[in-house]
Amino acid sequence: MRDITNLNDYRQSLRHRIIENAMQLFWKHGIRAVKMDDVAHSLSISKRTLYEIFSTKEEVLLEGLTTYRQQHAEELGQQLACCRDVMDILLYVYRDKIEEFRLVNPVFFSDLQLYPEVMLSFESDRERQHKEFLDFMQRGVNEGFFRSDIDFELVGKMLSALGNYLMTNELYRTYSIEQLFRNMIFVTLRGLCTKKGADRLDTFL
Repeated sequence: MRDITNLNDYRQSLRHRIIENAMQLFWKHGIRAVKMDDVAHSLSISKRTLYEIFSTKEEVLLEGLTTYRQQHAEELGQQLACCRDVMDILLYVYRDKIEEFRLVNPVFFSDLQLYPEVMLSFESDRERQHKEFLDFMQRGVNEGFFRSDIDFELVGKMLSALGNYLMTNELYRTYSIEQLFRNMIFVTLRGLCTKKGADRLDTFL
């Protein structure tokens, strides 16, 4: 029984290591450039051992992204709990995204489009993200930073379309993430702000 338990513990530990190493390689080199051989070599294991745990590279990628999003959401939630208001949250998320994009090869984002199961997982997460966006904007209204005469349901759809345009046309290859945020995201957000919100936004920009 102990041998079986030890084997299961080892496989679970190896599974985590595979995901962690593979994601580091994907972020650094892009997804297509990384072969399963590369992942196995980075861990000093055989490709056969790797395929006993993950049958395809997309399976590794999907589980890796799911794990990363869960961990990042927990860490982000802890940090955001310390923010005073929505404008503090905007500043923190802005800095967080800047740092995240700086660590990732732009090719990674282009390669994501080639993996249908991964893209489907993003689609299934859209509803939750949209609800969080609406709750956030309503909090901003209550705090006096966002205007109350805005149709935030429509704004959410417009921002989603803007994000899709950014990714589809790979604007991150031509412009820095700072340029994209300032000229696309923050210009839109400023139009949603009251004078109180606009003044605060201008201060940290």
